[in-house]
Amino acid sequence: MSLQQQGSVRMADPAWRPSKKAPLLWAFNAALGWVFVLIAQFIWALADSDPTSWPHIAALTATLVLAPMHIIGVPIWRYHVHRWEISDEAVYTRQGWFVQERRIAPISRVQTVDTTRGPIDRLLGLATVTVTTASSAGAVTITALDEEIADRTVRDLTEIAARTRGDAT
Repeated sequence: MSLQQQGSVRMADPAWRPSKKAPLLWAFNAALGWVFVLIAQFIWALADSDPTSWPHIAALTATLVLAPMHIIGVPIWRYHVHRWEISDEAVYTRQGWFVQERRIAPISRVQTVDTTRGPIDRLLGLATVTVTTASSAGAVTITALDEEIADRTVRDLTEIAARTRGDAT
């Protein structure tokens, strides 16, 4: 009999990954940030009397090295790290790419379950589920889920929380 079957909150890592489209979402968001860096460098070069000086070349070189690592490498790494799972006892998440965070939120502490879909999420058919709990650590987020999985997760969490006794405080 597993710990989950015994009614205890288990300490194993969550089993489920985000959508296979998650790295594309994270890459697109990272690329948007680098567009602003490139625009700032372009404006700086236009305003400077010598746009080929070493500070400009160094900044552009750093951008050309760091941007691909951030746009390609980080989403792949994040996809391998991000996990989530729900059970009758708790919501489990593991996330992060540089600093990793593992959260376990007992169902009895769940206050609300929300779904968020930003413009890029909608374009890719993704959503983020936010589970607000009675915790000083803040809400638990499950990012980059396919819309139908996010909707099912919200429905399942709501049903589980409704069956669970507790005051969520």
